[in-house]
Amino acid sequence: MPGDSKLPRAAAGALPARPLLLALPFLSLLLLLYVYSSSTTSPSTATIAITSTAAAVPLTPSPPSPHIRMRAAARYGTYEDYLRHQLNKTLDPRLRRVWATRDWHRKVSTFARLFASLQREGLLTNASRALCVGARLGQEVAALRQVGVANAVGIDLAPAPPLVVRGDFHAQPFGDETFDFEFSNVFDHALYPDRFAAEIQRTLRPGGVAVIHVAVHRRGDKYSANDLLDVEGLVGLFRRCDVVRVSKVDAFGLDTEVILRKKRSAASAHHRP
Repeated sequence: MPGDSKLPRAAAGALPARPLLLALPFLSLLLLLYVYSSSTTSPSTATIAITSTAAAVPLTPSPPSPHIRMRAAARYGTYEDYLRHQLNKTLDPRLRRVWATRDWHRKVSTFARLFASLQREGLLTNASRALCVGARLGQEVAALRQVGVANAVGIDLAPAPPLVVRGDFHAQPFGDETFDFEFSNVFDHALYPDRFAAEIQRTLRPGGVAVIHVAVHRRGDKYSANDLLDVEGLVGLFRRCDVVRVSKVDAFGLDTEVILRKKRSAASAHHRP
């Protein structure tokens, strides 16, 4: 700028600092707005309508089941206490570093092989609208997109843009019959297994496919809310679905894969686009 050379050296050197300090709050606001918008309106999820993520879920006991042992409800005073406990794992800096680095390619590759196999069976197509429930940083979502399922998104209590938006699997932030395909490997974290299953069935279209990975007869970590004693405990919750198959799988500590297809009623089949 004209006249800069006439300023004393100290003044000239200090001149940019004051405007920069004044601009920091504005820059921080822009960053927050960018992160928020990325987590909800990224191009890949623009066609999936997201409703309110504020879940009004009371702390009430799940119906008793001889196949599922609930082991966490007693330690929570409120539902918010449960959410905070789950977020302790999701937001753990050490775990997030592992998920984003050492685990990333290994898990994306494994999930990509799984999804490619489902494509060959006709249970998943590139045109499917897909949801990964409890996706953390989104390895499953990345794998779906890698095999050609472009319209895929994940939900978790903490968003991880652009792959994962904020959402509670007890009250998914999506409308009825939004997805053709849903995948999850976090059933053991459900405080209300019946609501977990009900939300997948609600947001899955008639004829849509749900793939659930679980551990049977194996105790989970300290963040698990239930232990699945028999696969019938899971299947029995999906009354609106038919079982495609139940098979053994080696999937990051989980040993059983359950594939379900949502039943078609006469009305839903008539109105399906």
